[in-house]
Formats: sequence, C-alpha cells, structure tokens
Amino acid sequence: MKLHPDVQFEPQLKPNAWEQLKQFTDARIALGRAGGSLPTRPALAFQLAHAEAKDAVLKKLDIALLEQQLSALQHKMLHVQSDAADKDVYLKRPDLGRELSEESRLQLKQYAQQHPAAYDVLIVAGDGLSARAIEDNAPYFIQQFYTVCHEQNWSVAPLVIAVGSRVALGDEIASILRAKMLVMLIGERPGLSSPDSMGIYYTWQAQKGCHDAMRNCISNVRPAGLPVQVAIQRLVALMRKSCALGVSGVHLKDEHEMESIENQPLRPKKLF
Repeated sequence: MKLHPDVQFEPQLKPNAWEQLKQFTDARIALGRAGGSLPTRPALAFQLAHAEAKDAVLKKLDIALLEQQLSALQHKMLHVQSDAADKDVYLKRPDLGRELSEESRLQLKQYAQQHPAAYDVLIVAGDGLSARAIEDNAPYFIQQFYTVCHEQNWSVAPLVIAVGSRVALGDEIASILRAKMLVMLIGERPGLSSPDSMGIYYTWQAQKGCHDAMRNCISNVRPAGLPVQVAIQRLVALMRKSCALGVSGVHLKDEHEMESIENQPLRPKKLF
C-alpha cells in the first residue's frame, strides 16, 4: 500500500525564465530542469568545475614552466620551500606553510650576505591553494609590473618562487632580503567557477610575525575576473601612498581613481 501517489513529471526539458541573465554572471542560475531533475549538461558542467577546483588545489607548481616563461626578463630568480614538505602536509598544517624550511632560510641568508644591498620591491610568487593560478597569471603580471617598477625608479629584488606557501611566508623572505615593499602573489582557494584566481598581498616593511591587518589584498586576478592592468593600477597606487605614509593594511585605503584600460592591448595568449 502506497502512502503517497506517484508524481509523474513531463520528460522534456523545461527552460528557465532567467536564461537571459546568464550572460552577466558565472553563477549557476537558470539551469532549467528535465522532469524533476537537473538537465544533463549543467549536471556534467558542475562535476567538471568541481574536478577542476580539486585539481587546482592538488597540482604541484611547475617551476620549470615559470622559469621558461620568465626567462625573457633576465632577472635573478630564487626558489624556496616552506616547512610543509608535501601537499598533504600543506593542506593539514597551514602553520607550516607560513614558515621557511631551514634549507631555504639558510639559502636566503647566504644570498643576502653576498648581496648586501637593500631593495624597494620584492615579488614572491607562491603556489598557495592553486598552482594553476600562478602558472596562468603570474608571468604576465610580473612582466607588466616590472616595467612599472622601473618607471617608478624602484629597485627590484630577485624574484622568489615559493612552494608550499601561505601568505605569511613572504614576510620573512622580505625581511631577510631587506625589501621595503613586499608583493606576494599567491593562488587563491578555487571556487567552482574560478580555479585560476590569483591574489596579491601587499605589505610595507614586512617581517616575520606580521598579521593580516598589516596587509592590503587585491583578489580575483584572472582573465575572467580582475584584469592584470587594473590590478597593477590599484597595486601601484597603494604602493606610492604607502611610501608617503609608511604604512600598509587597514591604515592604507585604496582611494585612487581607476584609469581606463579600453585602449590598452589585450593580454597575449602566449606570454613569451
């Protein structure tokens, strides 16, 4: 004996009235329905997005690829490793991702002793929670940002590529290399529509023990998010104001007017 009658749904696909709004967002809206279920196409798209997000988190940073893409800059590069020896440890122990390994700390100190000059700017590119974000976005960002640094007459420290990194890992690196301004590029936690999102964290006079209130963050830097040119405009405006005030973080507000990028060249598909 059945307590409830069977519900029969029509088998054909039923479109959603909000379909026209999908052109304005990557959010999963207006998916339609087939009977009482999700249509096959959006169901498979969701599974693909979930797999891409997991792959972004678990993927190892391809240092050789980064070196190849950045070789045209002819700029010194250093490689460091956090205390998180592998991806499994990195995900389970966030604290270890904020600490340099002893070998990397010694390497940086030796380099600093051999090159005692101080720097205005240090760029650290760390894999974070999406190595893909760094591989896809960091080379083009660094190329464009170096040009701006030279225009501002800022001296730039060797580029540091960090594996197993959290945001705070850059603080000790900047302190050892005596850099006034730290620009930390890191792969952000992937969303189901953004496995390639890169974050930029800026800190004035960074040193070990800095807390998040001392940093400025520019998030979602990627082709489908915040364009590189806009991110650089915002970052440089913050850095110039930081130099004048000697602060960063909650005491430094982004109040500049955004310049138009409509007439600037599009980002090339192949960087170098």
